Amino acid sequence: MELGVCRSVNKSSRTKLNNGSRYQGSEAVARNFQSAHPPQQGPCKTPQSRLRGAQWIHPTETFIATEGLHTGAFVYCGKKATLTVGNVLPVSQLPEGTIVCNIEEKVGDRGALARTSGNYATVIGHSPEENKTRLRLPSGAKKTVSGSARATVGIVAGGGRIDKPLLKAGRAYYKFKAKRYSWPRTRGVAMNPVDHPHGGGNHQHIGKASTMARSAVPGQKVGLIAARRTGLLRGTVKVKEA
Repeated sequence: MELGVCRSVNKSSRTKLNNGSRYQGSEAVARNFQSAHPPQQGPCKTPQSRLRGAQWIHPTETFIATEGLHTGAFVYCGKKATLTVGNVLPVSQLPEGTIVCNIEEKVGDRGALARTSGNYATVIGHSPEENKTRLRLPSGAKKTVSGSARATVGIVAGGGRIDKPLLKAGRAYYKFKAKRYSWPRTRGVAMNPVDHPHGGGNHQHIGKASTMARSAVPGQKVGLIAARRTGLLRGTVKVKEA
């Protein structure tokens, strides 16, 4: 870090950051004209121009790219849109088993669920009487959303992005340089006792219980904060099917 420069540690850089990928109007036709990849974020995004009347208007809107979307592809939004990869429809219009992404958790929040690279959710059921739809999220959990919530058909592009190992420190340096000042991270036991509660000693060890109360003061609040349990997790957990 340069001398004389005041920089927040936890604030990410805003340079080269594209517009947020959020749903706009309910019914529209848009055309994809390029793909953009912001360095700070994972999934690819696609700026698209919208058709209003007989003209393509600008400024453009940004959508999360789905697997299979290409330059020049048309994206349709609304209840009458066809079941095609990249189109945006209310989840109540999607048959059971449909793969979707970028789902609205609440109607009008413009997309909140299954938005990262390679992620998707599955439509597993509808309740027309209550206008509700049940989804299986990427975590495996099941969630009920309003049937009017919008979703994009398909899988978010860029799957497998984090499977390739970094292999060397130089790549990690550039990875976090585009994000925030959070690398390299020094272990507390490697510090001096004036710098960290875990520091000091003739060999690197914490020297006391690593659990810490939730009410601990800043500077003391390190380690396992308000841990319910510690140690190696053993056995399996049975998940109840709703």
